[in-house]
Amino acid sequence: MQRALALAGVASRRAAERLIEDGRVMVNGEQARIGQDVGDRDEITVDGRLVVAEVVRTYLLHKKIGTVSTVSDPEGRPTVLEGMPADVRLYPVGRLDLLTSGALLVTNDGELANRLMHPKHEVPKVYDALLEGKVSAETLRRLRYGVQLDDGVTSPAKVERMERLHPGGTWLRVEIHEGKNRQVRRMGEAVGHRVLRLHRSRYAGLGLGKLRPGEWRALTGEELTRLGRLAELDR
Repeated sequence: MQRALALAGVASRRAAERLIEDGRVMVNGEQARIGQDVGDRDEITVDGRLVVAEVVRTYLLHKKIGTVSTVSDPEGRPTVLEGMPADVRLYPVGRLDLLTSGALLVTNDGELANRLMHPKHEVPKVYDALLEGKVSAETLRRLRYGVQLDDGVTSPAKVERMERLHPGGTWLRVEIHEGKNRQVRRMGEAVGHRVLRLHRSRYAGLGLGKLRPGEWRALTGEELTRLGRLAELDR
């Protein structure tokens, strides 16, 4: 029952359970139960309104610098959803800050999004980061084994120098499995190297391929299956 409501875009699975517990959900005219099996022919209503299932969609977007990772922005800045399909209620999976570009999932699958963002699933995220100055071997070691941030020590990370050269800076490839706010930028600051440029090249094993900034594509069935396994979805 709660999964059906989540897939229909009514609420997350947890919020759907509260709706059911509060007696606001009916199935074929009878009060719904948590865990109840429902099918395509069952009529589901919430507060008397018929629930119509949304087509579940998940896209990979190449986020542009200067866009915000929200559905709307009170300051009027462009959001990552501009130019994307508007016939379903899409929202980004997690966030990339205003000045960060790269791989971002956009979906209307609330259950998948919530699970991918949950720390226990340790979704891999790969960033190409330009750090100011020359990064020493000792600094690389510190980044790999964890650095102290104001919200705790970071978990071990994969950090390697890239062959890409830049005068006055060092390009690093950083793979993390946490979701701390602005984590890579704060890791750089913690070791004395400001992050000048930041690009997420992969998320949950998905690379951008030939997608240009602002472009997006629908995930394939195989990619969705892999994401489902990563998120431990029982579908």
